[in-house]
Amino acid sequence: MKILIIEDDHDLSLAISEYLELHHIDCDFAYNGETGIQLASQQTFDCVILDNMLPKTQGMAVCRELREQGIDTPVLMLTACDAETDQLEGFRAGVDDYVVKPCTMPLLLARLQALHRRHHPVRECITIADLTIYPKEHIASRGDTPLKLTPIGWNILVLLARRSPTVVSKSDIEEAIWASEDVRQGTINVHLHHLRKVVDKPFAKTLIHTHVGIGLSLSEAPPV
Repeated sequence: MKILIIEDDHDLSLAISEYLELHHIDCDFAYNGETGIQLASQQTFDCVILDNMLPKTQGMAVCRELREQGIDTPVLMLTACDAETDQLEGFRAGVDDYVVKPCTMPLLLARLQALHRRHHPVRECITIADLTIYPKEHIASRGDTPLKLTPIGWNILVLLARRSPTVVSKSDIEEAIWASEDVRQGTINVHLHHLRKVVDKPFAKTLIHTHVGIGLSLSEAPPV
């Protein structure tokens, strides 16, 4: 994580950066509002720690300017201004979190990490050999080749991938994909045939394996 500390108290800025760097967070500094706007506009940061009482341009105005420029970097305001009216003004200016000084370093770190998680959610990715699947984005590829799947084929692939390398029975697939719907005999075989044509046939290595009398698995290693 890389953050920008906009704070005119040099000693406090240094203390914050020394603590955060122990937790693998890189810090850059601005000691007045104008420099803070310039750095936040020209560089990419994961978060900004922003004081309100700053020389040249106060923190509230800094945040407003960034938001007006379309910069959505998360901003944590760290200030001694503890009145409710100050906090409300901060949120109206576009602040994402508001922490009142004095604040312990562990609490500041926890608030920063929570803010970062909210704005940078972990992207689920399943990788099996050269097959890469992003379930939420409905994206799958083998190597550099995107895979075009039917909705049912996609659901079967994700089910097999999430249970990989476990063998999944056809009855479990039917129950997971079709739930309480009546499914014609052979329907699953048709969908599996089309799925294999997309996922395996164009490539040198087979990933969808049949375990006779048991079910199917999605894995790099074939059944023994």
